[in-house]
Amino acid sequence: MIRALALMGGLAGGAALSQYPEFSQQYLQRLAGQVDALNIVVADFENSAMRAGLTRSQALEELTGTPFLQDRQADMRRTFRRHAVLTDNLATLRSASPLARMTMPQRLGDPATFAATWSDFTPAVPLSVAGVAATGAGFVLGWAALRIALALVMGTLRGCSPGPKRGGPALRQEPALHPHQTTRATPRLSGVRRG
Repeated sequence: MIRALALMGGLAGGAALSQYPEFSQQYLQRLAGQVDALNIVVADFENSAMRAGLTRSQALEELTGTPFLQDRQADMRRTFRRHAVLTDNLATLRSASPLARMTMPQRLGDPATFAATWSDFTPAVPLSVAGVAATGAGFVLGWAALRIALALVMGTLRGCSPGPKRGGPALRQEPALHPHQTTRATPRLSGVRRG
């Protein structure tokens, strides 16, 4: 029973992780689109600052004085931070092989890009080397995870089962003897008179 469940866990893990290479490829494509869009916003802001004779930091400091300008300054600071993170992730993922991307799940962490990729993602048959490797790794991880979980559950159940009562086994009591009954029967001899 445990082996069958562990096998099912391995198959489920293999099926799930086999899609990682394809998903990461589609994520990479959407990430590139996100970075391109942010490049336009950043370049437009920096061009405006340059025309005014300001650096990016100086231009940001100019966005003060009213609630609208302060909100705009906060928005632009978030945009610059996101642009820096996504640009770094894009460069790293592009330079990595499909197998190497399997060790970089943190590089697929932008919520908006992840959600957009997931909403349009269609599972594919893993025919590449990375897909086969991901399937094997998923099978091993799924099998091991379910096997460990089942072992922990079974160990907990065994610990809760009632064991033998404390104090050891009860002593076997011998039947009580009649007052005229001896412990060893004396053989009766025919024709012999007792003295």
